[in-house]
Parts: sequence; structure tokens; C-alpha cells
Amino acid sequence: MTGTDSRGCSVLHVDMDAFYASVMTRGCPELAGSPVIVGGGQRGVVLSASYQARVSGVRSGMPMTRARRLCPEATVIAPDYDAFSTVSASVMEIFRQVTPVVETLSMDEAFLDIRGAVRRLGAPEVIAELIRARVTDEQGITCSVGGATTLSVAKLASRRAKPDGVLVVPPTATTAFLHPLAVEELWGVGERTADQLHRLGLRTVGDLAHTPAATLQRALGPALGSHLHRLAWGEDQRVVTSRRGAEEDPEKSTGADETFGRDTDDPEVVLRELLRLSARVGRRIRAAGLAGRTVTLKVRFADFTTITRSRTRAEATDVTREIFETAAGLFAALGLQRARIRLVGVRVEGLQPRASTYRQLVLGAREQGWADADRAVDRAVSRFGSAAVQPASLLRRHGLGLSA
Repeated sequence: MTGTDSRGCSVLHVDMDAFYASVMTRGCPELAGSPVIVGGGQRGVVLSASYQARVSGVRSGMPMTRARRLCPEATVIAPDYDAFSTVSASVMEIFRQVTPVVETLSMDEAFLDIRGAVRRLGAPEVIAELIRARVTDEQGITCSVGGATTLSVAKLASRRAKPDGVLVVPPTATTAFLHPLAVEELWGVGERTADQLHRLGLRTVGDLAHTPAATLQRALGPALGSHLHRLAWGEDQRVVTSRRGAEEDPEKSTGADETFGRDTDDPEVVLRELLRLSARVGRRIRAAGLAGRTVTLKVRFADFTTITRSRTRAEATDVTREIFETAAGLFAALGLQRARIRLVGVRVEGLQPRASTYRQLVLGAREQGWADADRAVDRAVSRFGSAAVQPASLLRRHGLGLSA
């Protein structure tokens, strides 16, 4: 539909194509066009899959064991969360150079309000192509862009443009675009709501649009019924609101977790993994210029029972050692007696700009401490990779099954 009169299409939805898999393979030309799965160990879950792996039925969130059965020829790559954060921040900066009104939904997607950019950069489809070209040139990955007058239609358009495409839906073509779609494609229609609509004989968005709103309200409830009826006609009152993602928002949190290759009841193994996770989280919040007071520990046992424990520190921190010591203290306080553990996680919450935090000076403290060491390590990791510098306890040890 691009090429018709797109005036009024002030909303763009940009979605990275298989973001995590694309980031992990962008420096590996030998993997181009082949199935790739990004995920944890044998007992972890799929974080992302290339489109070639998706053809075999591999999906995000799927257990790795099932993914390997569905696509045994796939190359499996461990995720690099530091790389994801770096690429995501760079992509969002490209968006903000187009328009200051960017609503970040996640690491790999955002809405853009381009009303103020049209006169400067051109028609919506021109801006969309500009974004695609810059993302590819600067980051080595691809994205798909949808344009429309509303958020919901723009999001549907970007999905239809995948992979590596642009689709702008002009105002006059909105209903022609929407009505042939399955009801499941509407934003907010989950499996349960779809089942209710199917029982009413409603399969397409057009069916939904031509059903009286009162009928939908009786079947789905007043709010949802009215909302879906409006969406079916391309009506959406929501607007793009400048909002940063969790990794950029001081009100959010940053965390990481890891599933062990096998259940463990060894506290030393658990503590080494907590140190690794603390280092990963510390790097992320330092890169974002943030610090937080609350550290949360997550523990999942062999029977999948999961518990969390939190402790709020007197001062906000971005220091790996302090994050680890707090998490380790929480673990020790559990008093576990050889309980078998499947997964552990570390999260720092209540993030705020580091420059605005107050830190009490300690009499007699060294001029150069853990914070300076962290920043030196960050510089080395940024240049040489995550395995360049690490605590001695994270070096591979025979029989542990933990890599550095």
C-alpha cells in the first residue's frame, strides 16, 4: 500500500527482525541463511531463533530440548546480554535522531511519532526507509517498519512487512488492510478472547467490525467489547508517548538469570553463578549511567518452585562487588540444606541516574576502589569481549560445567 497518499500516517512502528539472533550472528557470515537458535543450556529456553529455525517450529520461550528436536541442524549460540543492550541503545538513538517522540516498548521495538519530521525528512515511507538503511549500515542487523495513522495499525503493518520490509497503510486503505486479517492479529486479542470470538462465529477483523458493538459488549464485557470494535474499524485513541525502555527508565530494574546445566546443591557453584550474574547486571547499569538500592535474588528449585528475596541497601550502587555481596547474603540467609537448585537470578531495582545519587565517603578508604576496578574491566570488556577480564573464581574448573 506504500506509494498511495500516506499523508496523515504520523505513527511508525519499528521492530527488529529476530533481534537476538541477528545480533549474535552479524559477525558470522558463515551462518547467513542457516537456522540459528539463541538460548541457554540444554535445560534452558529459546531466547530467539532465526527465520530459518522458525520454519521448523522453533519459537521464543520454548524449552531448548524441544527446539533441538524440532531443528537438530540449527547452530545454538549462548546469548550475550551486554551486546544486546549496546546494540539496542544505538538503535534507539537512531530513532531519536529522527524524532524526539519515541516510545520504547522493549529492546527491539518502538513507536515513533514523526509528525515533526515529515517536512525535514520527507514522506512516512521515505523516513521508514531511512531508518531501515541506518540500522543496517550502522548495526549490521535488519528491521521492519509499519506506518499508519494509529498505533495499533502501525504495529500490524510492521508485522506484515517482516522480514526487512516497509508497509505504510494510508488512511483511505485502513479498513481494506484490517478486515481480511484474523481476529487473533488485533492488539490485545489473546488465546482466550480469540476462543470467545470464534464461538460467536467471528474469524476475521471484518466479521468483528460488522458485529454490533452491543453484541460484543455482552459477550466480552463493556470495556473489551467496545475497544475491539473500535480497533476493527482502525480507531485507536492512544498516542505515542516519549518513554524509554526498562534499561533506560530509572523507575525500572535490570536483572539476569541462568539455568544450570544440571541441578546443583553445591553452594560454591551457586555463589560463582551469582558473581557472574552480578557482574553482568553491574555492567548494564553502569553503561546506562544508573545505580539502584534494592538487590533481589531469585532461586528456582528442581521441582520448579521459585522464591525471591530482596534487600534494600543504605545507598544506591552500581558496583559489582556490592551487588554480589548483597545477593550472596540473601542466599546465605535462606539456610538451604543441600536443596537442589535449577536456576538463580540477580536483579537491581529502583534504578536512578548515578550522577544524582549520594554516596557516603568512608574514612581511610582507598582512593582507588571496586568502582574504579569495575570501570577498568568495563573498558576491557567493551574492547575485547566479556571473557577478557573476570574474577579468578569464574575461570572454568574441571567438572563444574560453568563457562567463563
